[in-house]
Amino acid sequence: MGRFNVNNQYKAIVIGGSAGSFQGITRILSSIPEDFTLPIIMCLHRLKHVRNGFVEALSIKSINAVKEPYDKEPVKKKNVYLAPANYHLSVELGHTFSLSTEEMVNNSRPSIDITLETAAYVYRNKLIGILLSGANRDGAMGMKRIKDRGGLTIVQDPAECMIETMPAAALKLTEIDYTLKVDEIISFLLELDKCYKS
Repeated sequence: MGRFNVNNQYKAIVIGGSAGSFQGITRILSSIPEDFTLPIIMCLHRLKHVRNGFVEALSIKSINAVKEPYDKEPVKKKNVYLAPANYHLSVELGHTFSLSTEEMVNNSRPSIDITLETAAYVYRNKLIGILLSGANRDGAMGMKRIKDRGGLTIVQDPAECMIETMPAAALKLTEIDYTLKVDEIISFLLELDKCYKS
């Protein structure tokens, strides 16, 4: 038995992060196997006017290709997705992505809350939400929505974060299942993946 209460009921993982999260996300992406079972949907705050370089920087570190989904693209297993710069990324009921340029939420587009909340609505108790380092409260409400709908919630340990505001806000708003350092998040994901392959 591992240290985490994992099972193979889950259908997707969403990860949010902002300032200080790049190092953590690249460590995660470089540690999970190429055939990692579940789709990973990432919403990371980035400079809206810098369209190139960010995906490439993540892909260099990642074992799996990182792709920005197009509007109405289906969510598929064994894929790593990243919200495009200056677009909100939602998950729709048919397990497809939706892109929009609606008003900023929490001064952000893409908004982590939008990605997490729409994914929670679609996947309900079959979703895992992970929130990393960040400088604002974006993502806190999204984590609450995941928890309210029966999903599993993880935040990066604020003591390890470069900027703790984002995970600390989530911890204040809802009862988070696990508060973990990045290495522990990696262990969780590897343990989870084994459930699907055993």
